[in-house]
Amino acid sequence: MPSAAPETAPPSHPPLRADARRNREKLIEAASAAFAEHGVETSLEDIARKAGVGIGTLYRHFPTREHLVEVIYRRELEALAAAALELAARHPSDIALEEWMRRFVDYIATKRGMAGSLKILMDSNSSLFAEGAGRLKSAAGGLLTTAAQEGKIRDDIDTTDLLHALSSIYSLPASPEWRDRSNRLIGLLMDGLRRK
Repeated sequence: MPSAAPETAPPSHPPLRADARRNREKLIEAASAAFAEHGVETSLEDIARKAGVGIGTLYRHFPTREHLVEVIYRRELEALAAAALELAARHPSDIALEEWMRRFVDYIATKRGMAGSLKILMDSNSSLFAEGAGRLKSAAGGLLTTAAQEGKIRDDIDTTDLLHALSSIYSLPASPEWRDRSNRLIGLLMDGLRRK
């Protein structure tokens, strides 16, 4: 009996050349900053110009605005989740938690700027947001648990409570002092978490 044909892997896109990778990263950086500052309706031409590339290059990497938004959302989420481990390795547990919450403010700033497109993505790809929520819960939970076990913060607050408190920052009105106000709220939250 002849042996079964080996399974073949699905076709994948060839790896990007070094210059194409650099262009993609520059576009992501420029778009992330623009969305956080001016919102998702920022001109794609302006993003390409700030990245130092032509609009055709932007469209080769990101065929639609929503595609660009999804890539930035994933990147911000991954960076925030990874920051939990990085901060835990470098700081005492309560400071690591506070610094991570301040990074959460940066994440919210970018997310606020992309709200309209994120709504479209949520309607078409809800698993993206479920996966994101799980990663954030895991990152925050690790920091919260360690700080509580070390007696640096109260042990009667769970991860869901913390994330709800942090997410309330999202609802603050957009204003020039939004970031300062958000960081003051992080300070208040940490004051409430720390053991007296």
